[in-house]
Amino acid sequence: MIKFTPILLAVLYGLAMYRFSMWRTKRELDARSTELADPILKVLMDRMAKALDIERIKVHIYEIEPVNGLAAPDGRIFITRGFYNKYRAGEVTSEEMASVIAHEMGHVALGHSRRRMIDFSGQNAMRTALAMILGRFVPFIGPWIATALMSLLAARLSRSDEFEADAYASALLVKAGIGTEPQKSLFKKLETLTGARGAATPAWMMSHPKTPLRIAAIEANEAKWNAG
Repeated sequence: MIKFTPILLAVLYGLAMYRFSMWRTKRELDARSTELADPILKVLMDRMAKALDIERIKVHIYEIEPVNGLAAPDGRIFITRGFYNKYRAGEVTSEEMASVIAHEMGHVALGHSRRRMIDFSGQNAMRTALAMILGRFVPFIGPWIATALMSLLAARLSRSDEFEADAYASALLVKAGIGTEPQKSLFKKLETLTGARGAATPAWMMSHPKTPLRIAAIEANEAKWNAG
């Protein structure tokens, strides 16, 4: 039993981290968000809602400056104030913003947002347990190896989720009569909008796929749908 105690403690730590992360995320979003009220975007969101046969799509503005979209574990969709400001300044079109909303809806519909929170907590537990085990064989660098391995796993899972959410968004945009061109054009702008320098980072280390791969996947889906 003593041999398994560190692993058991790591699992309990992961469960505690999951609960705490859920609580902290909800509290932060509740305190710093308001419902989006934009008449132009509402027209596009209503078209997407009709395509999904739901009454309406509710989106919130998250009051932070980084350019991003967010699907919360409780199913809510958020656009950051920084992203919305880019739209208001004309750097992002209403159709491109609709593609962001469709993408985040994909994360919710496919269960990614809740699973990511669970994965995050589970990976913390696995990292702790692995660091304890490796530390016995390779002291000092064992925790570093455990962290590196878990980071690679998290990045791979995240990239897979992004491709799936992209495909969901493409299908929804096509069904709503918006099409995928805004989705693809936004991807080409993202690095400039976010100030990211992803080109210097190997694709397998990134949590999001590289832009050319995302666009190629969308076009492959379109070709498949058209052929069918």
